[in-house]
Amino acid sequence: QMIKETKGIPGVRMDRWEEAHTVKHCALSLVGEPIMYPRINEFLDELHKRHISTFLVTNGQHPDAIATLRPITQLYVSVDAPTPESLEAIDRPLFRDAWDRLRRSLRSLKDKGQRTVARLTVVKGWNSDEVEGYANLIALGHCSLVEMKGVTFCGKSDASNLNMSNTPWHHEVIDLATQLRDELNRMHEAGGDDAPPRYEFACEHKHSVSVLLARVDQFAHDDPVTGERKWKTWIDYDRFQELSAKATADPSFTFGVKDYTAEAPSWAMFG
Repeated sequence: QMIKETKGIPGVRMDRWEEAHTVKHCALSLVGEPIMYPRINEFLDELHKRHISTFLVTNGQHPDAIATLRPITQLYVSVDAPTPESLEAIDRPLFRDAWDRLRRSLRSLKDKGQRTVARLTVVKGWNSDEVEGYANLIALGHCSLVEMKGVTFCGKSDASNLNMSNTPWHHEVIDLATQLRDELNRMHEAGGDDAPPRYEFACEHKHSVSVLLARVDQFAHDDPVTGERKWKTWIDYDRFQELSAKATADPSFTFGVKDYTAEAPSWAMFG
């Protein structure tokens, strides 16, 4: 109904207006904890049958549900704090074992074949230090991507005491992401059974105060002739739907991150 109401607005292109009636993507976030829905896998199946991509964001408090989640386009786990104390202060979790639940959730990501993301929202003065703690958490899941974004101040609220001073500048987010990348790569070089893969900067969006670290082994493509590095961090949605349908028809069929990547455009590249 909201789309129909825009038909008479000056400047609306009718081809885009018609296209908007076909839902292509579904973000399961900002409406509570979606993974708690007892029929979440059935719902995801229905979305994929309609060729709708699925982006699910979880707060990492339900590790068993993550373990049994069917393959989706991209799975996010919010990593809001680097220590048990800061997690308690920032998230005010319902569970007494919230820290253990977060760690178990991140470990579950390692077994997922599809794209996984550790999402860090930087609140200046609250969780913008303890880089080593963040690196230790991300290393648990060998996440495909690490998305770091500055918190957006949306005005005063009785439910929060945040103010504009808690919103970092883009260069401050880059500085923190650089420290995180360096720590993850230091752990990679040190080796060991739980050593994380190598990460590098792939994309950024200054207006969103956000940057993206990506696994080199999954997304980097170095031209054998020129040596130029390109990043395949975008998604081939049609290919994902093909693979998802095949996995639904044949439970023994598996697919991975590299099977549905697409090259990111130059305007999205970091730097």
